[in-house]
Amino acid sequence: MYLRNALCAAMALTLAAGGAAQAESITIATVNNGDMIRMQGLTEDFTAKTGHTVEWVTLEENVLRQRVTTDISTNGGQFDIMTIGMYETPIWGKNGWLVPLDDLSADYDVADILPAMSGGLSYEGTLYAAPFYGESSMVMYRTDLMEKAGLSMPEAPTWEFIREAAAAMTDRDNDINGICLRGKAGWGEGGAFITAMSNSFGARWFDESWKPTFDSEAWANTLNFYKGMMDESGPAGYATNGFNENLSLFQQGKCGMWIDATVAASFVTNPNDSTVADSVGFALAPDNGLGKRSNWLWAWALAIPAGTQKEAAAKEFIEWATSKSYIELVAAKEGWANVPPGARTSLYENPDYLAVPFAKMTLESILSADPNNPTVDPVPYVGIQFAAIPEFAGIATDVSQEFSAAYAGQQTVEEALEKAQAIATDAMEAAGY
Repeated sequence: MYLRNALCAAMALTLAAGGAAQAESITIATVNNGDMIRMQGLTEDFTAKTGHTVEWVTLEENVLRQRVTTDISTNGGQFDIMTIGMYETPIWGKNGWLVPLDDLSADYDVADILPAMSGGLSYEGTLYAAPFYGESSMVMYRTDLMEKAGLSMPEAPTWEFIREAAAAMTDRDNDINGICLRGKAGWGEGGAFITAMSNSFGARWFDESWKPTFDSEAWANTLNFYKGMMDESGPAGYATNGFNENLSLFQQGKCGMWIDATVAASFVTNPNDSTVADSVGFALAPDNGLGKRSNWLWAWALAIPAGTQKEAAAKEFIEWATSKSYIELVAAKEGWANVPPGARTSLYENPDYLAVPFAKMTLESILSADPNNPTVDPVPYVGIQFAAIPEFAGIATDVSQEFSAAYAGQQTVEEALEKAQAIATDAMEAAGY
């Protein structure tokens, strides 16, 4: 039996290397962030090993979500692999829309995936998407500007300290904004940020009876604090800034602080791209002393839509792109600071990686995020920067548009919250909650 299995394995490897008979061309939809673009640049390694080629469809985050959701819900069949996250995966897995990843190879070592990531990408104990990288959120700040302002960043700051520091670091004459935060509409853009922030203010999307709570004092406090701080110390046009826009501002030296995905740390400390790479510090996401920080939990992950005709090749790609070997490939070519973080336990046991200045803070942020208990008061949903119900994406996209309009001065915070309450109430009642 052992000999037969060994011969079969050898034949499979030979065929893959030869490429001709079994080679496929697979189409992958992904987001236009730095780690995914880096992966595209390394795809020739995958092709050399398997014979398969890859066609990329690279999209802005909001557009990606729309395209893949439409495609999978209509069985459109445009993609063999989709880049999705912790919100979509359990819902789509439950619906039977994704191929279960329950037969990955022993070498892949599924058990090495951080439990926070595998748990969020599973349904009823079955993995339906493999994390390319995992993230929480944290404070990234200019150590030189903090020192110039006569302040010292605590490891676990409060929102009041962040606002004070933002005002002290703002220098309009030199185009330096004390703080850069997402305001862009979209449930996974500005919506994700303000939801995570609201948790630390005691707010929640729904109470235990699934009634929306935007008419609460906690939500008013969240939005008024955010808008007040950003009007004082944020960049012009912050209402339309998302992850990529704020990353660019920070790398250009135009932000004193940026609170966003932990994965951004490798980009702001990369001297090839960042003008402030040698003066960046890190801290936990802020809190208000209520027991909840404002950090989220997320993974950009690779999943296979059910119905693809290229399931075997798609699984080979997922094993390649989310493996320990891929991490080593990136480290060899671009250094340990640039490997995809937050997905594998073994990465945080590697002394080469632990020497990276943001590695420990990233892991601490991920481990402190609790999607099962995301808020100060109890809620009926799972998720930190989202509520894991099918209706959430549509509701939150509409709500985030109202919030962005308030940030831009097109309506008051009170008007935005009143509209958010009406939007969410109508949608939840229509859905039968």
